[in-house]
Amino acid sequence: MRQILNFVPASRRLLQIVWPFLAVVVLLAILSAVSTSIMSSVRAYVGGESLWSKAQKESVVALNRYATTHSPAEFERYQAAIAIPLGDRRAREELDRPAPNLALARQGFIDGGNHPDDIDGMITLFRRFRHVNYIERAIGIWTKSDLEIEQLGEAALRLHTLIQTGARDPAAVQDELGEINAINARLTPLEDAFSATLGEASRKTQLLLGAVTVFVATLLILVGILLSRRLLERSTELENALRVSEERYNLAVSGSNDGLWDWNVLTGNFYFSPRCHELVGYSEQEMGNTVVAFISLLHPDDRESTRAATSAHLRYNAPFDLEFRCRCKSGEYRWFRARGRSVRNPAGWAVRMAGSVTDITDRKQTEAQIYAEKERAQVTLASIADSVITTNVEGRVEYVNPIAEALTGWKLREARGLPLSTVCSMMDEATRQPIPDPVARVLRDDATVRVTSNVVLLRRDGVEIAIDQSAAPIRDRAGAITGVVLVLHDVRREREFATQLSYQASHDTLTGLVNRREFENRLDRALASAREQSRHHAMMYLDLDQFKVVNDTCGHSAGDEFMRQISVVLQERLREGDTLARLGGDEFGVLVENCPIEHAVRIAETLRQTVADFHFIVNQRSFTVGVSIGLVNMADGTLTLTEVLSAGDAACYVAKEKGRNRVQLYHPKDTELALRHGEMEWVGRLQDALAAGRFVLYTQRVVPVGVGQRSTRMFELLVRMIDEEGEIVPPMAFIPAAERYNLMSQVDRWVTRTALTTMAARRHPSREAETCIINLSGASIGDERFLDFIRDELLRTNAPVGSVCFEVTETAAIANLAKATRFITELKALGCLFSLDDFGSGMSSFGYLKHLPVDFLKIDGSFVRDMLTDPIDNAMVEAINQIGHVMGKRTIAEYVEHEGILERLRELGVDYAQGFGIAMPKPFEATTGDESAPRVVYVTN
Repeated sequence: MRQILNFVPASRRLLQIVWPFLAVVVLLAILSAVSTSIMSSVRAYVGGESLWSKAQKESVVALNRYATTHSPAEFERYQAAIAIPLGDRRAREELDRPAPNLALARQGFIDGGNHPDDIDGMITLFRRFRHVNYIERAIGIWTKSDLEIEQLGEAALRLHTLIQTGARDPAAVQDELGEINAINARLTPLEDAFSATLGEASRKTQLLLGAVTVFVATLLILVGILLSRRLLERSTELENALRVSEERYNLAVSGSNDGLWDWNVLTGNFYFSPRCHELVGYSEQEMGNTVVAFISLLHPDDRESTRAATSAHLRYNAPFDLEFRCRCKSGEYRWFRARGRSVRNPAGWAVRMAGSVTDITDRKQTEAQIYAEKERAQVTLASIADSVITTNVEGRVEYVNPIAEALTGWKLREARGLPLSTVCSMMDEATRQPIPDPVARVLRDDATVRVTSNVVLLRRDGVEIAIDQSAAPIRDRAGAITGVVLVLHDVRREREFATQLSYQASHDTLTGLVNRREFENRLDRALASAREQSRHHAMMYLDLDQFKVVNDTCGHSAGDEFMRQISVVLQERLREGDTLARLGGDEFGVLVENCPIEHAVRIAETLRQTVADFHFIVNQRSFTVGVSIGLVNMADGTLTLTEVLSAGDAACYVAKEKGRNRVQLYHPKDTELALRHGEMEWVGRLQDALAAGRFVLYTQRVVPVGVGQRSTRMFELLVRMIDEEGEIVPPMAFIPAAERYNLMSQVDRWVTRTALTTMAARRHPSREAETCIINLSGASIGDERFLDFIRDELLRTNAPVGSVCFEVTETAAIANLAKATRFITELKALGCLFSLDDFGSGMSSFGYLKHLPVDFLKIDGSFVRDMLTDPIDNAMVEAINQIGHVMGKRTIAEYVEHEGILERLRELGVDYAQGFGIAMPKPFEATTGDESAPRVVYVTN
């Protein structure tokens, strides 16, 4: 603060102190000048009165002489003398006017013989003090005297006329002289009164001016004393404020993180505050107070920049704000920021430089972290697959990532600062209208906005790109929106995929025909038009005959090619607008719309004949297949979609039962179709039973055939269904329907879960070891998920793996040999056993056997039942048993109904036997296997 005050000029500070006294002196001088001017004007009027009286007297004397001598010279002397009173009269009359002509008044006073230097004061006194008592009385006497002068002039004029006309009448001349002398006599007391009044006015004025001067001087002295006191009080306040400011400054400096430095440019000496020494850890003696000492502490990479910044400030007065690294006593380099200004001499040369220094190491580290995070963010934005554009709140682009550059056609350097609508022109694909500004929507809603359909981006080159768009606010720490980030996702590929998926969802991937779902949709619409518009439609259910031969003989690739070719052939025989669909496997559906049933029958027959005439050639082999067709008339529209499909399936089944390769028209009263319908009704009952767990497991013992042969106790699990009334339903009543309508895999899951759970519960150290045979269908063998299901159940139940034996029929295994082999191998790797049921029923049983790593062969019961009466059956049993033993497999004969069959099996060396002649099926219980009463087992899926 003192340094600042030192820069205030001394003369100005002196003026601040003495100006009250100067004001008093000036005001007294002005008052004295005014008093002198007033007194001078009064004396001028006194002198003017003297001239006026003298001229008046001389004019009377001149008239008396003129009356005696009649000399014109005397009359001229009269005129010269009377001109002085007349001049004063003109001046008075002019000044009495409301708007006087001061030039005329001044000329009147000059004609009155007054000194030119006194005239301005006389005019001012007359005008300013006209109504003051003494001045007003004097002016009144003056006015009366002018009236007498006017009469004197008239008398002089009459006298002059008498003398000029030559009347020479003494009496007349004497009369005029008498009048003139009488006027003179009246004027004398007026002149005396005027002089006395002016004299008294002069004395009163002088006394008044003296009193006013004393009063004003006293008042000004008091004012000066008061101002001086206030000046002293203000000076005291300034000193107190200065002291407080210095204390505040010292506290601020000592309490802040800044150090102070002062450099004498001329001597090179440095002053560093104690805080500076604390920042670097050096004492005053260790650090030194020279430029060289300071530079020695700088980081080598920062020395040149520091010299350059200092030189620029000293030479060109450039701002000095510098960041540098300085070595501390601990050996580490820390970042500092120095700011300063210079003091210059009158020649403009810097003679001193001072400023502050702050430790900014933490800020630098934070900046480095922020920079690293920003770099990571930039790399992330550059790496993500979506286009990212950021804008400020005005909607102008600030950033565009590389993906957005490629999508919009705008480079970042070109797009920065442009409106978003210029860089990213978007419109509704359907209406072709621009979509609402996303930035404005974000600012209005204060939330993220998304547009994920029908948005098209118009790229810079005019190409339209389908996109999904979302916009979100960018906020600062206070939560205020500082910008908007716009994310654009190129959905062209997704739309292609969606179109492809939509096509795939409604079409068969192998043949390109519509699939079951799309066929059912079209069929449902056709039923609606039949009901509402009485249209005639028909549906055909086609099932190829002997198609399995192609797959089994030439492989699935040949079977796939056959399906593609037969689809083309069938499509060519249909009308435009008819629907051909692949319903699954070798089954097709045909919907012929607006077609009477008679014509539909002809179309069906044409399709049947087309398939019969088709020859499929592969690997120089020719295959011919047939087709069974179930035809349903939809003309009345009374059937539902499910009933139509069920009727077509039933009719197709009847066509197969009647010898295949034929067309069967559905009739609701047909007994064969009714039977087929009855089988289809089992589908709903099966589904209800599965949902409610209305199944029960039975066991049938499998015993060793050899006399005295001891073996692990073995039994086969048999599934039974419990109907709605709680009665037992035999398996052949519902299993065909379950197999045909793909429900066997669900039944197998229930059987497997229940069997393993029960086996785990039956497990006990005192219980005899036992092997449980669980039957599986071909559908489960081909289901990849079923293998995982068995693994999970074995782990969940902790059932004895070595006691579990899974069984599949030979037909199911051969139908999908590769999957069956893998399935069996995977389960055996877990420790399970495997049995092959109905062995010998296939045409190539022995050929397939070497590929199936099973543990047991169950000889087909059709051979066992009649082996005592049919030599061929006996030979088949013997051959199967011998081949099985050669391959290291144990054999089981089923359908053993009496002791004679058992004895013959013993002779042939068969290992095990099973049948009603050995043991009847019994319920499978968790505690013991000897219960005779059936028991329902409920297991939650």
